[in-house]
Amino acid sequence: MSTQTGYTQDIELKMKRLFATLSEKDRRRYAAIEAAKLGSGGINAISSLFGLDDKTVRRGLTELALPDDPAQSRVRKKAVDASS
Repeated sequence: MSTQTGYTQDIELKMKRLFATLSEKDRRRYAAIEAAKLGSGGINAISSLFGLDDKTVRRGLTELALPDDPAQSRVRKKAVDASS
């Protein structure tokens, strides 16, 4: 069991696999939900687990607290390769 999150290594691996499939916005929000579940120290633990800045998790918490998603249908487009 991880000392930071309290999750088993198997669960952390599954969380990381799921995290890798999400959009940027969904990653932020998923990290925020997991941090909230852990309570005190959750932001640091989840930031470390997913390799995120603490500010990113805090932004996710702020977004989840809003009654409506201001960017509901917006997903950042992939960068276009300028060398082509």
